[in-house]
Amino acid sequence: MTPMTALAGLRVKIFADSADRARMLELSAKPYVRGLTTNPTLLRRAGVTDYRAFARDILSAITAKPVCFEVLADDFTEMERQALEIASWGENVYVKIPVTNTRRASSVPLIKRLAQRAVKLNVTAVMTLEQLSEILPALNPATPSFVSVFAGRIADTGIDPLPPMARAVEMLKTTNGNSELVWASSRELLNIFQAEAIGCPVITVTTDILAKLALIGRDLSEYSLDTVRMFHDDAQSAGLSL
Repeated sequence: MTPMTALAGLRVKIFADSADRARMLELSAKPYVRGLTTNPTLLRRAGVTDYRAFARDILSAITAKPVCFEVLADDFTEMERQALEIASWGENVYVKIPVTNTRRASSVPLIKRLAQRAVKLNVTAVMTLEQLSEILPALNPATPSFVSVFAGRIADTGIDPLPPMARAVEMLKTTNGNSELVWASSRELLNIFQAEAIGCPVITVTTDILAKLALIGRDLSEYSLDTVRMFHDDAQSAGLSL
C-alpha cells in the first residue's frame, strides 16, 4: 500500500497544524491536506511577531481551504473584538476560541454571541465530554464550525482517548450536523487511522507527523533492518568503542 493510496481512501480530513509560512504553503498544495490550523504556541516557535500581517499573507495564498486562527486575548470583551476582526480576514477563516479563559471562566456565552453573528468558529482546547455538552447548544446550526477535542493531551494523562472521542462523534451527529469534531493534538501517525475508525471528521496533524507519511505500508522487516543500520552507523559516527 502506497501512502497516497492509503490517504486517498480515508474519510477523515487531515488539517496541517503549523505556523511556518513556507511549510503551510507547501502543505496547502497537497490534495490530502484539507485545511490548516495555527495557534499562539506555534506562532511563537515560528518567530511570528506581526500576527495580522502573517495571517493576511497566508490568506492571500490559501483561499480555497479552511484556515484557523486563534484569538490572543484572555478578557472576553477583547476576545470578541479580536474574533470579529479575524473573521473579517476571509471567507475561509475559522476563529479559534478556547473553551475557557485562564481564570476557568467558560467561553460558552461568547461562543453563543459569535455563533449568532454567523462567525465560523473552532472551539479549541476541549478535553471533556462535559465541556462538549455545554458548547454544542451554543453553536449555530446554520454556520459551519469545528470543535477541537485534544485527544493527544487526553492520552498524555494516561487515559485512552478512543472511548471519549467515539462518544464525541455521536454527540455531534445528534446535535449539530453543521459542526465537525476535530481530533486535535495528534501524537503519532496512527492517530489518523484511529480517527478514521471512529468516524471522526477531521484530524489536525503536525508537520513532524506528516513527514512520516512515507512510512505507511512499510515492510516491518525492512524497517527493522534500517533501524539496526541506523544504530550501527550512529555508533561508528560517534566513535564509540568498548
